[in-house]
Amino acid sequence: MKIRLAFRLKIFALIVITGNAFSSVKAGEGMWLLSLLDSLNFKDMQEKGLRLSPGEIYNINHSSLKDAVVIFGGGCTGELISPEGLLITNHHCGYSRIQAHSTVEKDYLTNGFWAGSLQEELPNPGLNVTFLVRMEDVTNKVLDGITDAMAETDRSQQISSRINVIRNEAIDGTHYQAEVKPFYFGKAYYLFVYEVYRDVRLVGTPPESIGRFGGDTDNWIWPRHTGDFSLFRIYAGKDNKPAEYSPDNVPYKPKKYLNISMNGVQEGDFTMILGYPGRTDQYLTSGALEMIALKALPAKIDIRTERLNALQEEMARGPENRLRYASKYVGISNAWKKWIGVTNGVERSGAVDNKKKTEDTFKKWAGALPADPEGYAGLMDEFSRLYKLYKPHYLAYDIGTEMLSALELSSLMNRSQTMFFGTADSSEQVRKTVTDKIITMGENYFSNGALEIDRRIMPSLLRIYYENTDPAFHPAFYATLRNEFNGDYQLFVSDLFEKSHYTNQARFNQLFSKSGKAVSKKLSGDPLTNVYREFSISLMADAFGKLDSLNREINKLYRKYVTGLQAMDTGKLFYPDANFTMRLTYGKVESYVPADAVYYDWYSTLDGIIEKEDTAIADYHVPIKLKEVYVQDDTAPYAIDGKVPVCFIASNHTSGGNSGSPVLDANGNLVGVNFDRNWEGTVSDYAYNPEICRNISLDIRYVLFIIDKVADADWLLDELTLIKN
Repeated sequence: MKIRLAFRLKIFALIVITGNAFSSVKAGEGMWLLSLLDSLNFKDMQEKGLRLSPGEIYNINHSSLKDAVVIFGGGCTGELISPEGLLITNHHCGYSRIQAHSTVEKDYLTNGFWAGSLQEELPNPGLNVTFLVRMEDVTNKVLDGITDAMAETDRSQQISSRINVIRNEAIDGTHYQAEVKPFYFGKAYYLFVYEVYRDVRLVGTPPESIGRFGGDTDNWIWPRHTGDFSLFRIYAGKDNKPAEYSPDNVPYKPKKYLNISMNGVQEGDFTMILGYPGRTDQYLTSGALEMIALKALPAKIDIRTERLNALQEEMARGPENRLRYASKYVGISNAWKKWIGVTNGVERSGAVDNKKKTEDTFKKWAGALPADPEGYAGLMDEFSRLYKLYKPHYLAYDIGTEMLSALELSSLMNRSQTMFFGTADSSEQVRKTVTDKIITMGENYFSNGALEIDRRIMPSLLRIYYENTDPAFHPAFYATLRNEFNGDYQLFVSDLFEKSHYTNQARFNQLFSKSGKAVSKKLSGDPLTNVYREFSISLMADAFGKLDSLNREINKLYRKYVTGLQAMDTGKLFYPDANFTMRLTYGKVESYVPADAVYYDWYSTLDGIIEKEDTAIADYHVPIKLKEVYVQDDTAPYAIDGKVPVCFIASNHTSGGNSGSPVLDANGNLVGVNFDRNWEGTVSDYAYNPEICRNISLDIRYVLFIIDKVADADWLLDELTLIKN
C-alpha cells in the first residue's frame, strides 16, 4: 500500500472574466463545460476552496483530471484509481454485469465476487469505457450563415450536414469516435472526441446486502447506508491502445488516475464532481413543467407500480426467479421512485409558480424595451399557444410508449413480425434461418414468465392510458371494450389472451411455420395483434407525427427565450442543460432541513447499518462478516472517533448519468463516489433549490474498509495511492 504525504498545491494567479455577478448563481447550482471553466467561474471555485489550476482539471496537451474519468457502459460514469487500469463505479452501474456472471451455484449478486489475481478477473463482452480526448467549440462552423429566419426543417438539415463533415474530419485517420452536440437549444455546438476501450473485466463487487443495502426502501432517501460500488479493470493491447478482448491483453496504463484521500470530508468542505449527467430541463416553461411533472409522470408512475407489483410476486417464488428478474426490477424501480420524488418536489418547492414569476418578469422586461426586433414581448403567449396544441399529443405518446414498453408482448410482436416480413423476398434458406430465430425468441418469452406478468398488468395499463389521455388518441378497440365487454378491462384482456397466437407457445410456433401469405392472414385476424397495431398507429402516426413538427417550433422559441433571459440578466451565468457530455459541478458538504422540525445531518456511519438490520426485510440484511468486524471493532484505520463513515451529502448539482462519478476534494483527491440524490432534491432536473438539493456519495473510506476488512482483497489496496496529511 503506497501512502505519501500531500502537499498543498500552489494557487495559480489566473486571468478571468470578472464582469459576471457570481452571487446570482445559486450555491451548488450548475453543470459546467470543462473547457470554459477558466473564462467563466473559476474564480468562484477558488473562493469556495479549490486549490487546483484550470489546466489540472482539463488539458488536451498534458494529463489532467478529465483523463481519469470515463463513460462506463452506456449511462454511468467511472474513474481510474490505479496505474494498472483499476476502475471504480457504482454497484448499480455494474449490476447487470454482476448478474450475467451469477448462477444459482455462483451467486455473485448475493455473495459478492473478488478476484484473487489478474487471471481471475471476469471478461464482460459488450462492455465499453469511453475516454474524452478533447472538446472544441464548433459553433461558428455549424451556424455560419444559419439564421432563425430559416424554416426549422431547412435549418436542421443544413446543421446536420455540417455536423457530419466536422465529425468526420475530427477522426479521419484515427481510431477515435466523435460527436457534435447542441447546447442552449441549438445556440451553440461542441465537438467531443472520444477513445473507446472494449476489454473491461470485473474485479470485485461486494454482496448485494452491502452494494444495495437499503434497496428500494431507501432508494433516493437520505440518510443512506449503501456501499454502492464495484471494481472493474480496463485492458488494452500491448501498445496500450484499445483492443478486443484477448487473454494476451494487459492492464491499461492511464494518463491519469486519482489519488485517494484518507482525510475524508467535513461539513462546509469544498467538493466537485466530474461526470456525465444525462439530462436536465432547467429552462422549461411553467406550462411544460406542469404537463410533465403533474400530468405525464403520475400516469407513468401508476404503470410502473403495476409492473413492479407483478415482478415482485414472481421474484418471491424462488431464487431462480429472483436472479432472473432482479436487474429488470431494479431498472424499473429506480426511475419509478425518482418520478415520485420529482412530482412531490415540484409541488412542495413551488417550482411551477417560481417559473411563472420568472415568465412574468420576462414579459414586463420585454414589454418595456424601446425596440423589440427579436419579438420577446409575444414570446410567452406563443409558448402558451404551442403547448396547448402539444400537450394532448405529448401525453398520448409519453404515456402510451411507457405502457407498450411495460408489456414484453409488444416487443415480441414487433420484432417477430419485422423479422418475418422483412425476409418475404429472400431465399427459402434465409427465411428458414429467420423463422428459427423467431421460434427461439418465442421460447425465451414463454419460458421466462413474462406471459403471466403481461396478462396480470395489461388490464390496468389499458385503463391508465384511457383515463389520462385525450379521446382523440384512443384506438378503436376501446369502443369494442365498452360495447362488447361492458367496460370490463379484465374480461377484455382474458378474451385477447385466449384467442391470440402470441399467448400460447404451440399456436405461436404453428403460426410462423406457415407461408408469408398465411401468416399475414392469421395476423390480420389476431385480436391481440390488432390491439398492438391500432396502438402503434395511434402513437406513431397521430401523436408522434405532430409532435415532431411542434417540437421544432417549440425548440425555436426556447432558443429565443434563453437569449432573452441572458439579455435580461447580464449578471448571471447561464449553464447549458445536461446532455451526457462531461461536466463539472461544485458545491460543499452540507446538511439540510427537508421539512418543518426535521434536520438531516451530512453523514452516515456503520452504526446506522447495524441499527437498520432487519432479517425479515431483504433490503436490510447485514452480512455476517460485516457484523463480525463491527462487533470486534476491527475498523482501524478507517474509523473516525470510533465510527466508520459510510455516506455523505453535498450541494453538487447532479443528475442521472452522474452515477459512479468521482467526488473530489479541493486538491483533486478522491473522497467519494456519487451514487444518488436525496428524494426532495430530484426536482433539480427541472429547478435547482439550494436549500434541499443534495447529491449522495459513498465515502471512499468505506470502500477501502470493505475491500480490506470484509472482502480480504487487500492485494487491490497495494495498487492505490492513499493520501493522508
